[in-house]
Amino acid sequence: MITTATSPSVIDLPTIDLDELIGRGSLLARVDRKYALATADAAMALELVDPTTTRVLQIDGVQNLGYTSVYLDTAGLESFLLAARERRRRFKVRTRRYESNGASFLEVKTRFREQTIKHRLPGEHLTRGGFSETGARFVDETLRGAGIRNPPVAGLVPSLRVDYRRVTLFHEPTASRVTIDTGLTWWDVRTGAWLSRPDLAIIETKSAGRPAGMDRLLWSLGHRPDRISKYGTALAAMHQHLPSNKWRRTLKEHF
Repeated sequence: MITTATSPSVIDLPTIDLDELIGRGSLLARVDRKYALATADAAMALELVDPTTTRVLQIDGVQNLGYTSVYLDTAGLESFLLAARERRRRFKVRTRRYESNGASFLEVKTRFREQTIKHRLPGEHLTRGGFSETGARFVDETLRGAGIRNPPVAGLVPSLRVDYRRVTLFHEPTASRVTIDTGLTWWDVRTGAWLSRPDLAIIETKSAGRPAGMDRLLWSLGHRPDRISKYGTALAAMHQHLPSNKWRRTLKEHF
């Protein structure tokens, strides 16, 4: 079961390495379903996962891996507002660093209707002066390709940092992935405000469309998908003047 961010546990499932996971379950175009649970409830669900159909990502003997993401937004929080107001076409731009091997990526996630598409550029592409030339071109071309008019690339600056630990599962029958994030702590880069939710677990299933095994398991335990975003929901929790109706129930129950 998952305990705390500083005391990761070993899950009693067959393991999968990173190369195989990427090869079989990258799912850069996918349908996401998210669940906000107490860590105790997430641990209970993990204990019921079928070991004959599910494997856990393990890197250098570690399963509960550390991540740092930094989300970028405009001064007017355009990316946040597109999500908060549920615009059909919306986007997130972030950097992500993996504690296990130090690898870094620049990522752009776009959403149209129910489908999320993620694009990744390996390496460090954010400097004090903004994006590198390669990074700026990558973000601009990706957003334009997703139908975002006049992408605000030059105006994107670090907005929110989140540190957390993640367990990743691979469901063999559906080639889907499940991530379980715990030990969540956020810092508002602009204001210095911070927020920590050590008792919160965010479970996300990533599939080509049909429900994954974890979806069905959580449904059987009485859990249904929640509206939650590690960027939008946390920013709304820290700044009550921001629009938050989309995440009202999640904010009330978990923040």
